[in-house]
Amino acid sequence: MEYNLADLFESVVDVVPDREALVYIDHPGTGAERRLTYAELDAAANRIAHHLADAGIRPGEHLGLHLYNGIEYLQTVLGCLKARVVPVNVNYRYVEEELVYLYRDADLAALIFDAEFTERVAAAVPQTEKLRHLVRVGTPPAGAPPLECVAFTDAEAAASPERGFAPRSPDDLFIIYTGGTTGMPKGVMWRQEDLFFAGLFGGEPTGEPVKRPEELAERVAAGGAGLTFFPTPPLMHGTSTLTSFIAFNYGQRVVIHRKYVPEEVLRTIEKEKVSSVSLVGDAMLRPLVDALHGPLRGTDLSSLFSVSSSGAIMSDTVRAQFQELVPNVMLLNNFGSSESGSNGKATDDSGPEKGFRLEVNERTLVVDPATHEQVPVGEVGRLAQRGHVPLGYYNDPRKTAETFFTRDGQRWVLLGDMATVDADGIVTVLGRGSQCINTGGEKVYPEEVEQALKSHPDVYDALVAGVPDARWGNRVAAVVQLRDGAGEPDLTAIQEHCRTRLAGYKIPRKLVITDRIRRSPSGKADYRWAKAAAAQGEQQGE
Repeated sequence: MEYNLADLFESVVDVVPDREALVYIDHPGTGAERRLTYAELDAAANRIAHHLADAGIRPGEHLGLHLYNGIEYLQTVLGCLKARVVPVNVNYRYVEEELVYLYRDADLAALIFDAEFTERVAAAVPQTEKLRHLVRVGTPPAGAPPLECVAFTDAEAAASPERGFAPRSPDDLFIIYTGGTTGMPKGVMWRQEDLFFAGLFGGEPTGEPVKRPEELAERVAAGGAGLTFFPTPPLMHGTSTLTSFIAFNYGQRVVIHRKYVPEEVLRTIEKEKVSSVSLVGDAMLRPLVDALHGPLRGTDLSSLFSVSSSGAIMSDTVRAQFQELVPNVMLLNNFGSSESGSNGKATDDSGPEKGFRLEVNERTLVVDPATHEQVPVGEVGRLAQRGHVPLGYYNDPRKTAETFFTRDGQRWVLLGDMATVDADGIVTVLGRGSQCINTGGEKVYPEEVEQALKSHPDVYDALVAGVPDARWGNRVAAVVQLRDGAGEPDLTAIQEHCRTRLAGYKIPRKLVITDRIRRSPSGKADYRWAKAAAAQGEQQGE
């Protein structure tokens, strides 16, 4: 046995077949739910794996998952891994042009999609030469265009629930497409063994990784049930799928919703006795706070042990508000990326005053992006990680050469985040270099300003971008979504608030009020939209 994700999953199934593995709850208010034991989830994944093989999808070919959250999503990922087909996540918000790009860039041979997206898929498929097999989940809406595809239920019914697959390899690929919020999405190519250790903590997030593949199931057999993981962002956001696999490696239970509805999330935590919730930053945490202050006041969250964020920061202000309501919960700002897996977690003193400070793992360093050498204490460099890192970007040798390198006989990935390191090895993350605002020679990282803005009592959400300035090159602009019923602060009030937390050159010089901050379905910032909104806004500061 080797470190292959399908082999590892099957080893867990074999020791806890009757334990509940996956709960799907539709909402809002439908009451519809499905529950699968480990043996039932294994059989369901086997059916999809056999269907793909029977349809002529060969090992190493790519399958797109154009789906909302559901049993079918994780079932299909597992089915792909069993059949050695490479799963590829598809952002379900994409429209025709974006879908054509991704389908082509990923060289999709097969696609499993939600019926709701039939019209978009039908428009994109004729422009995608290699895509030859389609499976549709659910019933298409009235008036949807005709599309040659197989119904997911028919695919399941006609295929075997047994295993019977050829041997697999730790070199089998798992591709995670990035969000594309700063450019076109890129497919990050992971060997499954590397993903197991970098993204799934080697089977043990809180202790020593396993030293043998067989040890994973041995630990599960020796332990018990009792933990429930609830990844609330879309599964097409890599973190949610990986969170589910972390739970499976523990032999524990995963709960998923079709979409993120804060009130329903809180009801599910209470009903299912959820232990751990994962989400993405304030965009998901703040609505939970609002619901607990309002219609869901008094919800029993005593089972909840931790709330973790990856992909965006939970700000000090919102964390404090949630902690006041749910005092015994541990709030974790985790740091990682599609290219690195996990790098570390925020320190207890991380915040607006000291910055976003990280305790990083031993494989993460701050390096000079030109020389790849570790930078001295206090100097600015880029985060990099060595060891278990991806092979590169699919179909993008230029970007791969820019991002991945070899040093001292080890593979490294150069991340997009600028950072410094102190004498104790604590890393302060400054922000994405691609979003850095150069104003009069000073560098401003949007995330730091956003934290200050979101601590203002009238600000619900905020993004920061640079706008052209004849004197300074660029100036800092704040795009702000106000709280419902809040007064509308003027630029001077916002500046006075930020001056208590930020150096003068970081203070916003333009304020644009918007009805809603645009983010990805997973809550990640859309900086392309923010930059356009800041440039076009005719608000204060012009």
